[in-house]
Amino acid sequence: MGDYIGRKWGIIASCAVFSLGVGLQLDTRWATFIVGRVIAGLGVGLVSCLIPMYQSECSPKHLRGAIVGLYQLAITIGALLAAIVLNATKSRPDHSSWRIPIAVQFVWAAILVIGMLVLPESPRFLLKKGREAAGKSALGRLLTRPVDSPEVTAEFDEIMAALEADRQLGSGSYADCFRNTDGKNGLRTWTGILLQGWQQLTGINFIFYYGTTFFKSAGIKNPFIITIICDVVNTATTIVGTQLIDRVGRRRLLLIGAAGMCICEFIVAIVGVTAGHIQPDHSVNLPAQRVLIAFVCIYIAFFATSWGPVVWVLTGELSPLNIRAKAMSLAVASNWLWNFGIGYATPYLVNPSTTGVLGVKTADLGVKVFFIWGSTCAGCFIFTYFFVPETKGLSLEQIDLLYRESSVLNSEKYRARILADNETFVQHVKGAAHENLEYTDEKAA
Repeated sequence: MGDYIGRKWGIIASCAVFSLGVGLQLDTRWATFIVGRVIAGLGVGLVSCLIPMYQSECSPKHLRGAIVGLYQLAITIGALLAAIVLNATKSRPDHSSWRIPIAVQFVWAAILVIGMLVLPESPRFLLKKGREAAGKSALGRLLTRPVDSPEVTAEFDEIMAALEADRQLGSGSYADCFRNTDGKNGLRTWTGILLQGWQQLTGINFIFYYGTTFFKSAGIKNPFIITIICDVVNTATTIVGTQLIDRVGRRRLLLIGAAGMCICEFIVAIVGVTAGHIQPDHSVNLPAQRVLIAFVCIYIAFFATSWGPVVWVLTGELSPLNIRAKAMSLAVASNWLWNFGIGYATPYLVNPSTTGVLGVKTADLGVKVFFIWGSTCAGCFIFTYFFVPETKGLSLEQIDLLYRESSVLNSEKYRARILADNETFVQHVKGAAHENLEYTDEKAA
């Protein structure tokens, strides 16, 4: 959708799809409710692809991390508000107990639509479609400069130079996303897909989907309040995380976050199977409970300052313009696929050992599941070290240049060189053309 009707109008259309689904979910018939759930899910899938992409393409390079990180902040605020609304309506004796939480979603869709109506279309989408006048006008609005100003002209030339170089490598199809071209399309696409998968494998949604059940099984009283505390921690530390992305850097934050989460989850697992284990007389160790809660909250803080917002930032900026929408759709599909898989598998991993649906025997891991999440966080660290470059402070076109001219492990040095020399894609193209001309002259001589 983003490549056909645009980022802006794609978001607006996605909100309409989502709102239709929300409306159908208010029906008391299960069949209608399920259809509405599916349609609303389609809307969520669309906006989760289009919004970070729109933010990336419209943000100044020195603020892009913070701006795209706000997408994750909005998710955490939504989760917190949902928990509060659910707690407020759960004791109602009629249909309003579930209809109110669902109907509240209309408000956020309306706010998003109204906001998008006053914002410009992505200039990169417009230029990709050959609408140069409209693209320059959108650039002027975003840069707060006249259309014929040197700043707008320079940005226009930079985008067009990178786009032309991308088009020489392919037509921008889904197949092009996986081709190992000079621009390393395959590496960039797989990095986005796997980043979203690793984000889900940190185990974060175990806490937010099954936190209440987990805390209850660990012997903690009033687990629902603990879940709300986790939502508050998630929201507060995401605010911190959005401020760190453009200061600390994407790659470094992911490495720190993965290491911190790994340590916390192994501590939760070890305490849970030793001092925190519920005794045969159903008594519990109160200090161990507090350790469990504390380290779950610290784990959430590490996630919220790193893998929560940073993955969305990188997903929106790693791919070149010619394939960005398609590559990002694949990455976001990976997110939701792993989200579903983990959500489906978790009850079979942690519930008491009984025969479940279709005769499947559950594993009854309980708190031992944190050994799995700790191990996957170690995998997150290794993946980041070898496959995620540092892109802090670079424009989207300079990221194209980084992938063409450097490697992941040398990305920090090359990034520093680009920034020190203020190297642009246009300068790179001119330099390459000059070298080719000199080589031709030498051969002729």
